[in-house]
This record gives sequence, structure tokens and C-alpha cells, in this order.
Amino acid sequence: MSPDELTAITVYQVGALKGFLDREGVPLHHVKPHGVLYGMMCRDYDIAKAVMEGIPKGIPVFGLAGTNMEKAANDLGIPFWAEMYGDVKYSSDGMLVIDRKKKPWDLEDVRKHVSQQLNSQSVTATDGSVVQLPVKEYPISICCHSDSPGCLGIIKTTKEVIDEFNRKHGR
Repeated sequence: MSPDELTAITVYQVGALKGFLDREGVPLHHVKPHGVLYGMMCRDYDIAKAVMEGIPKGIPVFGLAGTNMEKAANDLGIPFWAEMYGDVKYSSDGMLVIDRKKKPWDLEDVRKHVSQQLNSQSVTATDGSVVQLPVKEYPISICCHSDSPGCLGIIKTTKEVIDEFNRKHGR
């Protein structure tokens, strides 16, 4: 797709969503690109910029810090929220490792994974190295996928870690 097409489909999809939300009296809070497009935006500035240009002014975008998603959002003046993951592993370069066949997570591993991200803004990569996450002072969102095996346990454990973190920091 061309950059103009990416912008147009973003305007269309977000506009449709906003129409549904407006009908229910719910404001649009954020936009979070998904799937293959998310990964493409992380790797390719022109794709990230084209998608970002379709997001309504002032609406935050959730994305992977330290990638072209962050750069394009900042260049266009779009509020950026750094996204972390409760159920996705990271490579040594801080990129996401997408498992095509998702395997169940041990809930203690989820607890450690999320806690490390929140408390030290780092993650243990698939090769065992510790990678700093460049989340800076951005607001943070933690994503858990509904198609992960055992997703309810992952979400519950992630929420427990977030609640512990917030209590510890007086939030």
C-alpha cells in the first residue's frame, strides 16, 4: 500500500470506530495499531508516519518505544504512550518476538516479566540478555492478548503486578 492509502484506511477505520463511540457517548481514548501493521510501523518510518497522519489530532497512540512508531508520533505532535507486553517475549534488540503458535505462559513467569518491565523498565530477552526499554517518561500501557492460551490468568496476574506497582508508588 502507498502512504496515501495507509493514511486513508486509518482515517476510515478510526472514523468508523469514532462513529460507534459517539453514538454511545464514549470518547475516543487512544489508537493502537495491531498485528502485522504494528510490526511494519516499528520497522519502517514512512509506514508509521502514514498511519499516524490518519489519527485524529490530540488522540494518543499506543506503540513500542524506541521504534519508528515513537519517532513518527513525536514528529507529528501525536501524544505517545509506551506499550509493554504481559504475554509477548522480546528479542535482544528490544523488538517483539511474535510466536505464530502461542504457547501457555507460566503465571509466575508472567509476574516476573511484567514486574521487571514496570520496576526496572527492562526485559529479559529470549537470548537471556537484559534489554532496557526506552519508555522514558511516557504514560505506559500493558497489552495482554485475548488469544493467548490462559489469557484470563495472564490478565489477572498482570493486573495484580500493576496494582502492586501503583500501591508502591502511591498511585
